[in-house]
Amino acid sequence: MHKRRGKTVSLVLGSGGARGLAHIGIIEWLSAHGYQIESISGASMGALVGGIHAAGELDAYKHWVCALRRSDVLRFLDFAFSGEGLLKGDRIMDTLRAMVGERAIEDLPITFTAVATDVARQREIWLARGPLFDAIRASIAVPGVFTPHDYQGMTLVDGGLLNPVPIAPTFRDLTDLTVAVNLNAETARTQVAAASEPAEPEENDNDQGLHARIRQFLEAIGGEFGDVGAQRLGVFELTTRAFETMQNAIAAMKLAAYRPDVLIDVPRDTCASHEFYRAAELIELGHRLAEAAMERATTDGGPLPEGRQRPAGGLREPG
Repeated sequence: MHKRRGKTVSLVLGSGGARGLAHIGIIEWLSAHGYQIESISGASMGALVGGIHAAGELDAYKHWVCALRRSDVLRFLDFAFSGEGLLKGDRIMDTLRAMVGERAIEDLPITFTAVATDVARQREIWLARGPLFDAIRASIAVPGVFTPHDYQGMTLVDGGLLNPVPIAPTFRDLTDLTVAVNLNAETARTQVAAASEPAEPEENDNDQGLHARIRQFLEAIGGEFGDVGAQRLGVFELTTRAFETMQNAIAAMKLAAYRPDVLIDVPRDTCASHEFYRAAELIELGHRLAEAAMERATTDGGPLPEGRQRPAGGLREPG
């Protein structure tokens, strides 16, 4: 493959749950092939992976997430006991803070914008200053799954609600290429390679599934909450599927309006949104998809776009 070396990139990382682990492989491939990522815009899982990379701790996160097993998810379930969402998200945020450290977005070596949604004003919000993990927590707050994040007087939820592939924050970047990753692409009955290590004994073909095991956990910790938990998990599955359906439609419209220089499509049937235990497979898939997309872009040729002016950072919104 003929490589364009030394080219600067604005990277747009879309939302899509566990499929977002493919972002890691895409970042690794770009970095290994001479592309310098100078700007990242991300929604939901794209904000999480992109923010950690911008902070220089992607290797640590990759090591951690590749060690996760299905049963590990139970350690991060901090139920909210409220009508605002199933989970508080404090445990996972505390884990990531311990891994990365408290960081301010404006101090990161890579320009970073997390996209969230202000539900009161029904507007997209761009978080480009302030605490990194406040921005990430707001951007990953899938309605009905995570409780909203209150920040600077706003009630913020998942950025994928309005912009699952947030290209607009990169419009004024001074970079050579805009590379966008869409985690809601048309399905191709994609099957990622089977994990190289054997499954744990309790996770064989007769396993009752992650949701069933969580229900068992809820029943074990007591009383009527088990029944409530089972009901919530039914709502959880319906909510996540409905949310993804909406994101698919919005992503298609956004990409029709704003075409990046390179688009990397991750089929939406690659995995379920909660299958974070498949990290190694998904990262490898990211490598392959990045190589294929950049190969096509190189083969197609054509002049590189002129650099774009980078805006000042801050709490921004479109329009």
